Amino acid sequence: MNESRIAVVTGANRGIGLEIARQLAKSGWQVVLTSRDADKGRQAAARLREQGLAVDALQLDVTDRASCQVAHRWLAQRVGRIDALINNAGILIDPKGVSVLDLPGEVLRQTLETNLFGALNVTQALAPLLRASRGARVVNLSSGMGQLSDMQGGSPAYRMSKTALNALTRTLAVELAPQGIKVNTMCPGWVRTDMGGAGATRSVEQGADTAVWLATLPEDGPTGGFFRDRQPIPW
Repeated sequence: MNESRIAVVTGANRGIGLEIARQLAKSGWQVVLTSRDADKGRQAAARLREQGLAVDALQLDVTDRASCQVAHRWLAQRVGRIDALINNAGILIDPKGVSVLDLPGEVLRQTLETNLFGALNVTQALAPLLRASRGARVVNLSSGMGQLSDMQGGSPAYRMSKTALNALTRTLAVELAPQGIKVNTMCPGWVRTDMGGAGATRSVEQGADTAVWLATLPEDGPTGGFFRDRQPIPW
């Protein structure tokens, strides 16, 4: 398994994460698809293997630091390095139409646990395997709803979590640059998934494209940026 480039995609048993895993595997990458629900992850990986793609499943709860350490040990034994980490796992649980003034604290805490701390937990746990690669890439799936330059009302917990994820991206990019690791974040747009709904304007293929592009950047590619459709967008 070590001969190919190796990617880990979190929250990848469905939606954009599953499509990122599919596109990377179709390009010849060895992909480890992670999911909180082990059975759903195994089923998703099996469907991709039926297409002739090299995909393994790994149970991972990004909000649980112990689970992240278990994942590190499994990956260290199986592959020894990670060439791309795509932090895709995320939730949107804001009550419909809720004002930030009425936002339940527990909703904000749960959202931050997954969307911010989850990405941090996984990146911290897998950092030794990223450093073992020659020029690893980290991609965080954010949202235009987290842009301070266009911040509006609605879904306040989700918005704040994605703004914080963008700050994490910038910090990681600076600190990991000396090791040749590039860290970027991206907005997939409004995508037809369980989260985005059937009325969304973009396909999962479109939503996954920029993440795959960032995961496969050449040595002279950008770091510390925020992208949509492979183009930089304001923070």
